[in-house]
Amino acid sequence: MKMNMDQWTQELLETKVKKALPVLSFPSIQLLGITVRDLISDSDVQARGMKAVADRTPKAGGSVSLMDLSVEAECFGAPIRVSDDEVPTVVGPVLPLDVDEEERLALAEAMPVPEIGAGRTQIYIDAIEKAMGMITDRPVFAGVIGPFSLAGRLMDVTEAMIYCYDEPDMVHVVLGKATEFIIKYIKAYKAVGANGVVIAEPLAGLLSPALAQEFSGDYCKQIVDAVKDENFAVVYHNCGNTANITLDSIFSCGANAYHFGDAVDMAEILEKAPAELPCMGNISPAGEFRGGTPESVRAKTLEVMGKCCGHPNFIISSGCDIPPMSSWDNIDAFFAAVDEFYAS
Repeated sequence: MKMNMDQWTQELLETKVKKALPVLSFPSIQLLGITVRDLISDSDVQARGMKAVADRTPKAGGSVSLMDLSVEAECFGAPIRVSDDEVPTVVGPVLPLDVDEEERLALAEAMPVPEIGAGRTQIYIDAIEKAMGMITDRPVFAGVIGPFSLAGRLMDVTEAMIYCYDEPDMVHVVLGKATEFIIKYIKAYKAVGANGVVIAEPLAGLLSPALAQEFSGDYCKQIVDAVKDENFAVVYHNCGNTANITLDSIFSCGANAYHFGDAVDMAEILEKAPAELPCMGNISPAGEFRGGTPESVRAKTLEVMGKCCGHPNFIISSGCDIPPMSSWDNIDAFFAAVDEFYAS
């Protein structure tokens, strides 16, 4: 359903009782009785999963597709690991580590930018198109990886920050190609009717303030400028532990809203954030949704809301993508705690 997403953004700020907006998609496997492997391989299954989650969470503020950060890297040729009950992961780089700087730069320059439809991208695009026909009571967001997070997977995650110092020209070549691909991918989601996209840029959370703007913020801004309009919103996600000291870079990208992980203090983020920028977070996906109990989820949700809801730009959420095997009792407890907080 087409929506004015500028108006949606404004309502996030103006509405006193705000709907929770967790990144909630992979636990749909439990509702459908399937595996993660099934979910990532079939657009019909993904759409039914999103619909099942929407039906289970009538008070959620949006429907968010899979935060699968292996999809784009796989298109470039990165090897991935798939299992039945965990999110797919990239297990090796595309650019070799055992070559000299000059050869690695040449290989980066020769690396082709994949066409949209490569790998599993068409499955994910088709899933959003189908979900749009099923979910009409809230905005539907696709999910993509951010530019530095994709580039890091192509270069090697553990070496990415070192390359920023030692081989910056090569990093910029890879970032340029990653950004080009991400823009095309988001435009494909936009073409099938998605209301917006969540750009997950967790690897930027390792960057210092001196590096964050050059190697992440500037490229994120290119992406936002290319895709955002009144009917298509961008939510920027960063769950790294330096997010609280790289906020200038993060906010410079011009997204509609910003989403933070539990590695940072959400109250500190809100103290530093401009009041006109909606900020979401940050109940621990691993510690609470996956590893907690209904009682601990309730307590943590009420604690975070108590500290943060005095800021009108705060929206309660998970700190990142909720793991596939997270207890639905815990997820239900989260939404119940949100109701409890506002009722009091």
